[in-house]
Amino acid sequence: MDEVLLRSLTPSVLTVLVRRGADFAAAEDAVQDALVEAVRVWAAEPPRDAKGWLITVAWRKFLDATHADAARRRREDRVEEEPAPGPTPAMDDTLQLCFLCAHPSLTPASAVALTLRAVGGLTTRQIAEAYLVPEATMAQRISRAKRTVSGVRFDRPGDIATVLRVLYLVFNEGYSGDVDLAAEAIRLTRHLAARIDHPEVAGLLALMLLHHARRTARTSSDGSLVPLAEQDRGRWDTALIAEGVGILQAALARDRLGEYQAQAAVAALHADAPTAEETDWVQIVEWYDELARLTDSPVVRLNRAVAVGEADGARAGLAALAVLDASLPRHAAVAAYLHERDGDLATAARLYAEAAHKAPNLAERDHLTRQAARLNARRGQ
Repeated sequence: MDEVLLRSLTPSVLTVLVRRGADFAAAEDAVQDALVEAVRVWAAEPPRDAKGWLITVAWRKFLDATHADAARRRREDRVEEEPAPGPTPAMDDTLQLCFLCAHPSLTPASAVALTLRAVGGLTTRQIAEAYLVPEATMAQRISRAKRTVSGVRFDRPGDIATVLRVLYLVFNEGYSGDVDLAAEAIRLTRHLAARIDHPEVAGLLALMLLHHARRTARTSSDGSLVPLAEQDRGRWDTALIAEGVGILQAALARDRLGEYQAQAAVAALHADAPTAEETDWVQIVEWYDELARLTDSPVVRLNRAVAVGEADGARAGLAALAVLDASLPRHAAVAAYLHERDGDLATAARLYAEAAHKAPNLAERDHLTRQAARLNARRGQ
């Protein structure tokens, strides 16, 4: 098959779809899907009109995606803003698709990316941000995943770990990003927990509920971020907290600890503290030690440095931070916070400004900028 021909036809096919009413991003995805289909079938059956074939297939792909997105949005509209507790009656097609996209022929990273795109409806940019990679890299990864599974029968769905990772990333995007998918992720995880007796499924559901319980307190009336220590705990949803803690306790009692249970334990300790000053930071450090053992994640060690700073003092937190790569996302923000606690306002202000420059979203950038301005104002007094 002539790949040069395919590349040369792509711009004109894309233009036709846009002229027919498709938005550019959706048209790009549809054309990419059509190219994958061409790679699969043209070797055996080359079309007489390559451009016409691509336009027809791409337009059909666009319509299919539009209908699927509309169906997904209708499902989301049926979900209340605060997901109801308890099991759900049946596994739906969205959750089945999560399993199908976690196919053994894909690497876990590719399966997660493909599922976020196909099921979660996230853009390539949002998925790239979740993975901390360039958008072009993620676009190539998704394209390769589509090419790998094109024509493959989905009779061997992937493992539960990949599906949990997908749901975790979808929830995080909905919780802190510009697409509200948190309630949908909770709904899907409830489905999963109702059908799979697995402590990590329960751990993930507990983690989601405990974080979701604080959602309304995370932002002020003007949309600015409110740090955990400054949140009005009276606005936290106590029913969701109680449900999350109950689910977590039952999971931990099975003595099969996993990363989602450990993360949920940290969230439960925050939820259990009547005030920020009464937070049991010593226990939180211990849970982060467990998490680091389970995942060996530098992000976990970054969060642990904050907890160490709260439990043992800013100098201890800075020592824990010193062994980590300074290029880690939010490393500068953590360093700024610990230096401020240590009384070094000049360094803290500089690091807050640096962190603001690297912030992944506008709300976080504004918050960090205000922190830098606050410290600079104190220094000028």
